[in-house]
Amino acid sequence: MTKDVIAAIKERRSIRRFKPDPIPEATIGRLLEAACAAPSAGNVEPWFFYCIYKDDLKEALARAALGQKFVAWAPVVIVVCADPERAATAYGERGRNLYCLQDTAAAVTNLMLAATGYGLGTCWVGAFSEAEVSRVLSLPPNLRPVAIIPVGYPDQTPAPRPRRSLEEVVRVIR
Repeated sequence: MTKDVIAAIKERRSIRRFKPDPIPEATIGRLLEAACAAPSAGNVEPWFFYCIYKDDLKEALARAALGQKFVAWAPVVIVVCADPERAATAYGERGRNLYCLQDTAAAVTNLMLAATGYGLGTCWVGAFSEAEVSRVLSLPPNLRPVAIIPVGYPDQTPAPRPRRSLEEVVRVIR
């Protein structure tokens, strides 16, 4: 059973320790469906997803992620890529340099919240060598890796992180 979206937003944490339990492929499919339901500029959908189960590739991705070993510990690692040229066909340079990243980030967020709803943990890994991830996965030249998302059943329960207050981050203009 999935959680209410607001509950998932409030419960989501960055998980870096995972149980070895396998994740049903149908559940991974639902996470990817959620990712693909994200909004995108002009409905261009400039994203592509690699689901990695092979231990040697997960270890290579962990090395590419500046040695963040926990990446390899997850049962599944999803590498989310953007296709800048797909966005550029509709929006030129702004699509290539901004919209494809915004759209892909929205897809990552949907994926992570869906994972939380299914009782799974994730961590948004953005610190990595794009060139090395591209090499490890033999990405075609049109794809740019944007995020590495390890996915698994959490083996930790981190406390909520402090957040800035609404008063600090919101200005209402009437």
